[in-house]
Amino acid sequence: MQSNYQLLWSECLAVIKGVVSETTYEKWFRPIIPISYQDKKITVQVPSQFFYEYLEENYIHILHMSLERIFGTGISLNYRVVAGNQTKQVETDDHLKKDGKQTGRQSGNPFMRIEPEELDSQLVAKYTFDNFFEGTSNRLARSTGLSIAEKPGKTAFNPLYIYGDTGVGKTHLCHAIGLRTRELHPEKRVLYVSSHLFRIQFTDAVRKNTLNDFLAFYQSLDVLIMDDIQEFIGLDKTQHTFFQIFNNLHQLGKQIVLTSDKPPVALQGMEARLITRLKWRMNAKIDRPDYELRKQILKHLIEEENIDIGNDVFEYIVEHVTENVRDLEGVIISISANSLINRKKIDMTLAQEVISQMVMIENYQVSIERIIKLVCEHFKMDESLIQTSSRKREIVLARQISMYLAKKYTDYSLAHIGMRIGGKDHATVLHSIKAVENQMETNKSFKAMIESLECKLKQ
Repeated sequence: MQSNYQLLWSECLAVIKGVVSETTYEKWFRPIIPISYQDKKITVQVPSQFFYEYLEENYIHILHMSLERIFGTGISLNYRVVAGNQTKQVETDDHLKKDGKQTGRQSGNPFMRIEPEELDSQLVAKYTFDNFFEGTSNRLARSTGLSIAEKPGKTAFNPLYIYGDTGVGKTHLCHAIGLRTRELHPEKRVLYVSSHLFRIQFTDAVRKNTLNDFLAFYQSLDVLIMDDIQEFIGLDKTQHTFFQIFNNLHQLGKQIVLTSDKPPVALQGMEARLITRLKWRMNAKIDRPDYELRKQILKHLIEEENIDIGNDVFEYIVEHVTENVRDLEGVIISISANSLINRKKIDMTLAQEVISQMVMIENYQVSIERIIKLVCEHFKMDESLIQTSSRKREIVLARQISMYLAKKYTDYSLAHIGMRIGGKDHATVLHSIKAVENQMETNKSFKAMIESLECKLKQ
């Protein structure tokens, strides 16, 4: 029957097996035999002096982390080395002087309680939750990020995988999570890193033969936030190393946050086992910002730049710069610079000029005003009638169709559509949309009329 410490050692091996390759595990960890455990000191037997030295040189940090996780902090490790028919005892404390300074090996003894060096988290102070405004496009990702910052590694959202198109706010959210985590948990080691920089660091570590230091650094983190994970596609060695780090951190209960421009299933060229882990917990998509969110962001950007923009220009920007937050930022900065340098007033002419140079605008512009005009022309009625509270059948139908088309061809909220079309609430808009959809399903001529209006709307 196995003793208690032998069972614990088996658990350590299970942790290690999930971190290293199968070949490495079979060659360098399975031959280790636990001999004794007393007073927070475990002694293991290894088959040779070379075996002992190789473990110390290459895998001591993995041993350290697995032992601390299973046996608890303060654990120390001793070796019994088999040399022919004899054995000798090697204590890891022999690598240290009494005053704690290192001798011989530069890596020192990781089992000593040494405070880690201060970490530069690489976080940008301006990217906070306060200016990461919430909308329907990012609500899930934002709320999940807040939960993680409050209890890193302790929620069901580990790892958190955030994906979406370029410029929708993934990087901003990453920094916000990191900053809030440091604010609430100053003792945590938090790092934001791009996948590009990680790859450069890894390549440099291989070239300089400092891979162990590289692994030890990343495995010392409490929160790892990595941007643009899709850049690892096709890089087998980088993926393999990241897989080891990912596994180790996750098994130790550390928080991992990753971003990409595509969902895990679309990461063709990534290791299957890594994709599986990316799908483990929480996948949160950030879509392009909707109308209401763009208004919030634009208002904030205008206040930051301290510029004066009229309502007509404000609405024009909100309605035409729709793809991402980065475009909104670029447009405001360009408008502000043009106004200042060329001493131009910020008017519609300047806004149209800047936006035409920075954002692709479709040949037709779908606005609520255009929809109302088109529908009223079809029913041969004055546009003002659609804004009344009249219950005449034709006016009600025109109003319902306008709401249906506004929902389909703009990204305004139901509340905003109702406000712009008859001053109605969102429930009325929802009812109108369903009424139109139901009639299209049962009335072919009505459906043909709607399709005709849609064709005209796109011309």
